[in-house]
Amino acid sequence: MKASYIAAGVLAASAVLVLSAPAYAHVTVNPEGTAAKGGYATVNFKVPNERDDASTTKLEVNFPTEHPLASVMPAPVDGWKIQVTKSKLAKPVELHGEKIDEAVSKVTWTADGKGIEPGYFQKFPLSIGALPENTDELVFKALQTYSNKEVVRWIEVPQEGQEEPEAPAPVLALSAAEDGHHGSAASDTDSGDAEAVVNESTEQAAASSDTSDTTARVLGIVGIVVGVAGVAYGVLASRRRSDA
Repeated sequence: MKASYIAAGVLAASAVLVLSAPAYAHVTVNPEGTAAKGGYATVNFKVPNERDDASTTKLEVNFPTEHPLASVMPAPVDGWKIQVTKSKLAKPVELHGEKIDEAVSKVTWTADGKGIEPGYFQKFPLSIGALPENTDELVFKALQTYSNKEVVRWIEVPQEGQEEPEAPAPVLALSAAEDGHHGSAASDTDSGDAEAVVNESTEQAAASSDTSDTTARVLGIVGIVVGVAGVAYGVLASRRRSDA
């Protein structure tokens, strides 16, 4: 009996230890809204500080060379200097009808103050595009540097159907391409308005034509009546002269 109670106690203690173990966060990337294929998006790299005795002082985000992005624009972040690095592509690529031979290969944020202190996180926003249409995700390998010179390499690519790696790279999921392009709705509206104007003009022209036809007919009938009356008056006048 005592042995069974001891075993149960050990299992319970183990469960408590497992449940109380900290769930370590990692560098992630998420869009504001959606990141649709072929479009542009604003994304945020979220960086938590995982150390109790050091601050995060630097973040380097490497961009995928197999899916280069022609436009990358960072937003200002208080307390951080930003450097955008471009590199020549081994082979020029065509993006949405335009050939490019260089693209952004890395963006680096360096703290000029305290950085990300223990117990805090920081978001680093970027506007990127045009997003590729031939992939479902973009992988950004990141390096997080602490004030004690420690570097955490978030570079392991998650594999579908497998457990998440210990230091996963930030992955941006791309949604399906949105229907139409900018201005298509306005074009449809303008087209509809133009069609309405044409229809209205046609109706007015038809109405005007009908009115003209009716007027011509009325005038024709009046002319006939006047002519008949004139003839009748002439005949009557001739008879009166004969009688006289």
